[in-house]
Amino acid sequence: MCGGPHGKGRLHMLTIQNLTKTYGGGKTAVSHLSLSVEAGDIYGFIGHNGAGKTTTIKAIVGILAFEEGDILIDGVSIRQDPLQCKSKLAYIPDNPDLYDYLTGIQYLNFIADIFRIPQRERQSRITTYAEAFDLTASLGDLISSYSHGMKQKLAIISALIHDPKLLILDEPFVGLDPEAILTLKRLMRERCAQGAAVFFSTHVLDVAEKLCNKVAIIKQGELVASGLTEELTGGKSLEEVFMEVVNHEQTNA
Repeated sequence: MCGGPHGKGRLHMLTIQNLTKTYGGGKTAVSHLSLSVEAGDIYGFIGHNGAGKTTTIKAIVGILAFEEGDILIDGVSIRQDPLQCKSKLAYIPDNPDLYDYLTGIQYLNFIADIFRIPQRERQSRITTYAEAFDLTASLGDLISSYSHGMKQKLAIISALIHDPKLLILDEPFVGLDPEAILTLKRLMRERCAQGAAVFFSTHVLDVAEKLCNKVAIIKQGELVASGLTEELTGGKSLEEVFMEVVNHEQTNA
């Protein structure tokens, strides 16, 4: 588990300030949500389907506009300078939308071109990550021939290729085989140990409990609990705490 001493002296890689997002018809997907992710954090974002997790993530990475609040990536506003923010982060959606008629290696070079990664660096990173995810032999194949799990692995490699300070993942373990899950967890820990941060949504609460030094629980677009995993659980399982918090909110609604 990553995360150094809580609080003082650690850079804020992600700061969400009073985020509010409303869709057509007046449905509020996220309401006045605030939290911060510091360098070294592996931060789990949990909640039921429709709780507002993906909406929040899409706002963080600049895909969705929002009505109120702001989101800062390493101190830079996504509203004011979206390009600089996107250069600092990487986003892996739950269902990657890749270019089917490129080969795996063509796609990775395309992403490396976008981020202006020098040839030697990109080659080294592609080799390292492709071997880690057992994808080396398939890099010359068209992405259209890849299974869902292989596409997920390629998306992960493409996200890591520019050495992002902030990694944003939406349900990253879905579709991956057990070995790839272990590899991704290891890489998440390594990135945090090097001063980056990871923020990811998941339904797999036991994974979040073991992997994350901090968690936040969202329900119907509102943040209902957040903090250090150990303090939030207090000797209980994260699953127990999640059910208690959600049921408490329902009782008080």
